[in-house]
Amino acid sequence: MSTDEFDLSEPELTADDLLVLDDERFTDGDVAVVTGAASGIGRATAVALAANGLTVVGADVDEGGLDGTVDLAADVGAAGEVLPVPTDLTDDGDVAAMVDAAAERGDLRYVANVAGMQHIASLPEFPMEKYDQLLDVMLRAPFLTAKLAMPHIRATDDGVGAIGNMSSVHGRYATQDKAAYITAKHGLNGLTRAIAAEGEGTLRGFSVSVGYVLTPLMVNQIEDTAAERGISEREVVEDVMLGQARSTEMMTPAEVANLFVFGFSSHASHLNGGDMLHDGGYSTTYE
Repeated sequence: MSTDEFDLSEPELTADDLLVLDDERFTDGDVAVVTGAASGIGRATAVALAANGLTVVGADVDEGGLDGTVDLAADVGAAGEVLPVPTDLTDDGDVAAMVDAAAERGDLRYVANVAGMQHIASLPEFPMEKYDQLLDVMLRAPFLTAKLAMPHIRATDDGVGAIGNMSSVHGRYATQDKAAYITAKHGLNGLTRAIAAEGEGTLRGFSVSVGYVLTPLMVNQIEDTAAERGISEREVVEDVMLGQARSTEMMTPAEVANLFVFGFSSHASHLNGGDMLHDGGYSTTYE
């Protein structure tokens, strides 16, 4: 297997890729917040939820990327609307404005905390400013978003809703040179359980854990990981990203987005505090 066998560009998302469910709380009067909505998994999740009829507040610091998400939702014929809300997740005022914008559009029921970033370095060499930035975006912002969104979800007519957090196989175990990312994902799993503990059964918390997904973030990691470990980019793909998995292909953003659709739906009413692991056997098998 060589890197030539992989298309390392993000796959085009089409309507056929999306899971669409019949759910009484998937209407244009029901609102979902999706962070990191300008690209990758966040973009796909925003589009998938809009395709299910929800009004979606897509939040990201990348305004141009958000416009692309709006266009993509239109291209796939989404029944719901994606509202772009430029948001710096490291700014508490921006996070509050994001939640307010969602609550103003209808019944805020769902939050998908997807925004993420990565930095590749060993622990002794890891810049603390990068550590702080990763933890602010990937753990503090989801905590604050949940804190602000939970009262709105509880204020709906039946108090039904869910907060879904984008975790990872790195929320279950550790590999080298990703210490901040691993720390954030482990913390996010704890936040998920805390939401479930306080949700009184109707306001659920869940997380989604996957292996490597064909996103811009992943593509950028290949070169960084190769440099840090002193191996070729081919070896990064074969040995690091897919070597331990039983699956031989990376997931697509749409496949991950569909997990959030299911997790938010009434079909997942018993998914509460738990983690949906779809990693191709990466963390559950070995040779």
